[in-house]
Amino acid sequence: MTTAATTYLDHAATTPLRPEVAAAMAEVHSAPLGNPTGSHPPAQRARRLLEEARDEVAAFLGRDPGDVVFTSGGTESANLAVLGTAEAALRERGDAVVLYSAVEHPAVRESARATAAAGMEVRELPVDGRGMLDPDALARALSSRAVVVAVMTANNETGVVQPMAEVVQAVRRRAPRAMVFTDAVQAAPWLDLDEVTGGADLVSLSAHKVGGPVGTGALAVSPQAALTPRQFGGGQERERRSGTQDVVGAVGLAAALRLVAAERPAAAPRVAALRDRLAEGLLAAIEGAHRTVPAGVAVLPGHLHLCLSGVEREELLVALGAEGVCASGGSSCASGALEASPVLAAMGLAPGLAAGAIRLTLGYGTTDADVDRALAVVPSVVAALRRTA
Repeated sequence: MTTAATTYLDHAATTPLRPEVAAAMAEVHSAPLGNPTGSHPPAQRARRLLEEARDEVAAFLGRDPGDVVFTSGGTESANLAVLGTAEAALRERGDAVVLYSAVEHPAVRESARATAAAGMEVRELPVDGRGMLDPDALARALSSRAVVVAVMTANNETGVVQPMAEVVQAVRRRAPRAMVFTDAVQAAPWLDLDEVTGGADLVSLSAHKVGGPVGTGALAVSPQAALTPRQFGGGQERERRSGTQDVVGAVGLAAALRLVAAERPAAAPRVAALRDRLAEGLLAAIEGAHRTVPAGVAVLPGHLHLCLSGVEREELLVALGAEGVCASGGSSCASGALEASPVLAAMGLAPGLAAGAIRLTLGYGTTDADVDRALAVVPSVVAALRRTA
């Protein structure tokens, strides 16, 4: 998406609200909208719209509509999945181990660590230099005490896609009572989640990563997953998440997923080709540029992660922004822009190399003009910063 002033290459942080989604959300307000729990016509309309949206989200995930819990976004979905499932298991079994991969989003990582305060054991699963989960380490860590295993479908920083089918198989074989949770927030625009996450017990989504509204998400919860709620009140969402549902947000999420499903077959290869052209051009034009994820590793079509020597990440991002190129340095939910990336540290990248990390992420609206502009601007900005270093 290029304007006269902006080339937006930060789709992993948030995607622009799609016009079709905005129109669907506006249509909700074309008639009086009540509380979905009510009995009068406006409430009945709200309930119908909510359940139609639930049906669409469920179809996108390959789940039953009753499995879908609407939330405020990916963070709440992760909190509910990890903490809710772990607490329910601890109450039933009295002993619990929570496992998570070393490259999880902060919402998952911090949720897992928070279970320690409730007396649970927490283990971090290592990844290799590619950012891939070590299957042998997973197998060694699994036991009958495991209650939750959290492995993201695709990484928010590097875009690396994890072998979820193998993860699920290992858990079912060695810890059959454990629940598998996968954060599919980044994967949703690009991968068939019914296919790649079908064996997981819990799957999270966030609307604003797929062209939908900020503040809306969903968590798919399989029938076998016991879940202690994190929010209390009127018992909405089958007593899994109390609070009046955001009907407009749910409609927006469903509309965005509908577009993704229709466009993905053509959009994914088109964006991957643009990403590859951008990567080749930057690697050729910038001396010392290093592609963080080696060739041959499955990466989301829109992700390009580079490490650039001789520049500092935050200085680079500010300079690029001043030239109208929007990028990021890693997780958009990190507490401080200058903190080291746990993902890159887990992959074993040297601190000096990771200090110049940059994430360029493309989306459905990215064009050849965006790539051309980035190829013109990024090398010149890097060269200017190196001269003044």
